[in-house]
Amino acid sequence: MDHDQDSKPTVPQQSLQVVASEEGNGSGLSSSKKLCEKAEVVTELRKQLKLAGPLVFTGLLQFSMQMISVISVGHLGQVPLASASLATSFAGSTGFSLMVGMGGALETFCGQAYGAELYHMLGVYTQRAMILFTLMSVPVSILWAFTGKILAILKQDSQISAGAGLYARWMIPSIFPFALLQCQVRFLQAQKNTIPLVTSSGVTTLFHALGCWILIFKFGLGNKGAALSNGISLWLNVLVLALYIKFSPTCQKTWKSFSREAIKNFYAFLRLAVPSAFMLCTRVSNELGAGKPNAASLAVRVVLFLGVVEVSIFRFGHNVGCARGCGWQKTAAFISLGAYYFVGLPTAIILTFVIHVGGKGLWIGIIGAIAVQTTLLLLITLRTNWELEATKAKERVGGGSALPS
Repeated sequence: MDHDQDSKPTVPQQSLQVVASEEGNGSGLSSSKKLCEKAEVVTELRKQLKLAGPLVFTGLLQFSMQMISVISVGHLGQVPLASASLATSFAGSTGFSLMVGMGGALETFCGQAYGAELYHMLGVYTQRAMILFTLMSVPVSILWAFTGKILAILKQDSQISAGAGLYARWMIPSIFPFALLQCQVRFLQAQKNTIPLVTSSGVTTLFHALGCWILIFKFGLGNKGAALSNGISLWLNVLVLALYIKFSPTCQKTWKSFSREAIKNFYAFLRLAVPSAFMLCTRVSNELGAGKPNAASLAVRVVLFLGVVEVSIFRFGHNVGCARGCGWQKTAAFISLGAYYFVGLPTAIILTFVIHVGGKGLWIGIIGAIAVQTTLLLLITLRTNWELEATKAKERVGGGSALPS
């Protein structure tokens, strides 16, 4: 028995010390790694807030111009207010949201080119987008010219339809600068240069408020003055940003003179731009549910609803920023189609016009659609192969088939 006890293997004291030391080091490394990850998260959060804050404020300022126009027209009476509300809703659904949506493609191109340090390509992509967006504004203008007749076909009040048609025709000069503005915003946003956007939008919004007062009440143009002031203010915004981009040292690497490359490979650009536009246009489908503003009280509710929807378009557009950044516009378009047309719109119609819960139905519909869309995009994002997406991005900015150089 003594022999057996003596023959039991023993662990050297030195080995025990080594094991303890390794365990201690492992714990220290794990703690250090956690601290490092926490610091990275905080740093990334600061970057996101620094970028998103000015963009959110810029979006509020830009879309508040429509609110200012309609509120100014409200001082003219019930019918002008209802007409301006309906025209603004129609224009937002068929024109403004289209341009914001197509801008998502430029967001993908410029963002990935800047990340790859192909700075000159930002200018090329932006110039290409400006050409395409300007061309796209032509059919939108034609559509707006017939707004009154279209609304009459949709069985809207005849007097309000006529007023909305007049207001929409005077808004035609707005669509061209708005289209160019979307290109400028994406160009500067990709470079994380957002302060000029806030500054120019702030100045423009103040100018627009003054312009509405002068054109409507001093020059006696009525609701036409509000629509015209919107166009003038947008052109001012475009001019201010154009001068900044041209002469600012921060844009020397990214904006050169006009490039012939800008008039090539439109198809590859449209492959992302069209789904991107469709992805956003589906968001405003619920606006049409409020298309019967035949009284002042309902018109006011339409104005308020439209304002929040327009701000949501700009802000929640960044809720699918991951999809844009990775070039998933087609996937996101199908998700938006399902969320808004098969969930949001039917819910809003049933609650508003069948169950008769009023404006609450519109809100419930759009909130439900946003919830479904966000959930689906979140699931896709969590299952993303980021190494594969990085490879695709290199192909886009490097002259691969995914994107023209």
